[in-house]
Amino acid sequence: MRILRTGLWVVVIVALALFTAFNWTSVDIQIWENLVLETRLPVLILAAFLLGYLPMWLTHRTTTWRLKRRIASLEASQRSLIASQQPAVPADQTVTTPVDEAQP
Repeated sequence: MRILRTGLWVVVIVALALFTAFNWTSVDIQIWENLVLETRLPVLILAAFLLGYLPMWLTHRTTTWRLKRRIASLEASQRSLIASQQPAVPADQTVTTPVDEAQP
């Protein structure tokens, strides 16, 4: 499985390198009327990808963190509930006096 994952990453990196090599052109981005940003196309695409990816990644991480905390809390309450419901161990009920000597 690790070989497939490594092969997939190699294919993705080669594809990105080819895309970058063939599209290394300048792009003008007009932010305001008098503010123009000149950048390369692959940099612009990477920035757009990260702007879309970062909020979803942060949402995923916070949801995972919150659910792990909730699971830990539920497991702790389950352990305490199980501990409180265990029957008490009865004391050793051995008779110390013989039956003949017991008083009526």
